[in-house]
Amino acid sequence: MLDVRRLRLLRELAHRGTIAAVAEALTYTPSAVSQQLTALEREAGVPLLERTGRSVALTPAARRLVAHTETVLAVLAQAEAELVTGSAELAGTLRIGAFPTAAHTLVAPALVALSRDHPRLELLVTELDPADTPAALRAETLDLALVQEYDYVPPQPESGLDSDPLLEEVVYLAAPAATEVAAHRDSPWIAGTPGTLCQLLTVRACEAAGFTPRIRHHADDFGTVLALVAAGQGVAFVPELGAIAVPEPVTLTPLPIRRRTRLAYRRGTGTHPAIAAARTALHAATGTSGYLSANRAHTGKVRM
Repeated sequence: MLDVRRLRLLRELAHRGTIAAVAEALTYTPSAVSQQLTALEREAGVPLLERTGRSVALTPAARRLVAHTETVLAVLAQAEAELVTGSAELAGTLRIGAFPTAAHTLVAPALVALSRDHPRLELLVTELDPADTPAALRAETLDLALVQEYDYVPPQPESGLDSDPLLEEVVYLAAPAATEVAAHRDSPWIAGTPGTLCQLLTVRACEAAGFTPRIRHHADDFGTVLALVAAGQGVAFVPELGAIAVPEPVTLTPLPIRRRTRLAYRRGTGTHPAIAAARTALHAATGTSGYLSANRAHTGKVRM
């Protein structure tokens, strides 16, 4: 019989690439991970890893086993969810991950509702970049997370996870005056930390307009981004949730670019009462299509 805990380690190795990364993510030692994977090979009766020096690669048999593992873990998660369905009161810990602009505009009001309706449910929130969310969900350091995608930055397929749509936002060009993206071929740009979705959007949207942006500043907080634009340090793309308290010198020009937010969770856990309650609360926090404009208390100008 194959050990589920060892299968999970193999699945993590398939996603993370190295034994050291698996060990760090799941709080094992590298030697313990190696020992468990060796034991899994004995249980499977076929080679699962190809070792070359200090590096390892999954064999074709291991990759097929990982695909089955995703199904097994999802079924077990669904079984656990069904066991607690119908409980008189929600209890335990629910770990929610969110990117910064959603943490204070969407997650905070959802937490108020969840705490009021389910006082025994312990809520833990972690801010993180959406690029790090899938790994955190698979490692079970998060139970539910808000993930995002931009036009020009499509999401990568993620096995073992399910998601449902939450919100779609307009992306603005933040600049001293109302202009088109192409007009800023020679302007300095403000973008997110290299490798983040915001930084990739800046590069790809500008390339679609026919030029490579000259990025002068890197900032992940949109309040900081807008302050830099107001100080004449460059122009930037800002999604609607980030367009709060816009400084007076800044003009926001809506673009035909959208940011979409989804709720992601491990496959099989969507019907777990705590996760279902959080999904409901987050959808309620999003509200109607007028939610964003009603809550964006900006003083800057918006060109419509």
